[in-house]
Amino acid sequence: MREYLLTAALAATLCFLITPIIRLMAMKAGVFVDPRKRDVHTVITPRWGGVAMWAAMAATFLIVSHLPLVGKSFGREATGIFLAGTFIMALGALDDRYDLDAITKFAGQALAGGILLLHGVQILWLPINGIYTLPPNIGQLFTIIFVMIVINAINFVDGLDGLATGIVAICATAFFGFSYLLAVVNGFTRAGAPSLITAVVVGMCIGFLPHNFHPAKIFMGDSGAMLLGLLLSAAAITLTGEIDANSITNQGSSSTLLPILLPFSILAIPLLDLGMAIVRRLRAGRSPFAADREHLHHRILDMGISHRRTTVILYMWTAGFAVPTVVASFTSAWIALLVGVAIFAISLALLNQFRKESALV
Repeated sequence: MREYLLTAALAATLCFLITPIIRLMAMKAGVFVDPRKRDVHTVITPRWGGVAMWAAMAATFLIVSHLPLVGKSFGREATGIFLAGTFIMALGALDDRYDLDAITKFAGQALAGGILLLHGVQILWLPINGIYTLPPNIGQLFTIIFVMIVINAINFVDGLDGLATGIVAICATAFFGFSYLLAVVNGFTRAGAPSLITAVVVGMCIGFLPHNFHPAKIFMGDSGAMLLGLLLSAAAITLTGEIDANSITNQGSSSTLLPILLPFSILAIPLLDLGMAIVRRLRAGRSPFAADREHLHHRILDMGISHRRTTVILYMWTAGFAVPTVVASFTSAWIALLVGVAIFAISLALLNQFRKESALV
């Protein structure tokens, strides 16, 4: 655990120190956002936060690869995740500067998924009538689709200062908890790569958040949203798609369904926001990727709740799904349910209190 904590701390420190440098580079390169009608910020703000995250990730990998425990996590899968992350970050950086069309970005996301496949990161089974081993071509298709869904879910939820950064940090922490317990407590050595990736993601987000929390000095941009989405999806695939679900169950996990359901429950808020946006726009006769001001965070803001408080509420909702899921993996479902109910109860009480306070202003 100490080496993983060191890894996260190193990623956080490097990201915190590198981000101001990238911010200046972005401003000089003209990579910034002028306030738009649907935006909640009011000043010109640079993008390219994802470039800072990638630089911190690369430096962290280079340093921790020499550690005795974490160093064992570096292999074919970790190499593929880093290469795919580098590609998707570069694509996002170009989009931040030149506003690429949706087809180009989708093609790039699929290609990033292909890089993962070439390095053995692939969904291999599904819990259908027990355990169903997927034909290679079907598993490859599911892998690319899953990667693209998670990337776009993180991109869609990136609408408030610090929102996507904090949500991804919470999701990655939940993934790390699950993968670390499998790797260390139950001896599943193949969970080493997702433990490493999620530890680095948590660190990057923590280091970036002081620069990104309201009022943001820099946005993560598509370079950051797509990078984080790819890293989360890759960690989920290496964790849930390449571990024998029967052996997890035999070691005490509550259900063979849980390894597959885990990423969807942990990423519930981004995926819910993505699904609602697509349905809403299609019903209105618009493109599912046409921007609007009706996301979950916009609806909470419209209640009169402040930017920062809206972000905190959505953090709690994310934790309300993520924490009980991990708890259910290694203990009673009733305990997990109570934890989830407690988190949501606190968040709803805070939401009600914030609404009352805003009404008095």
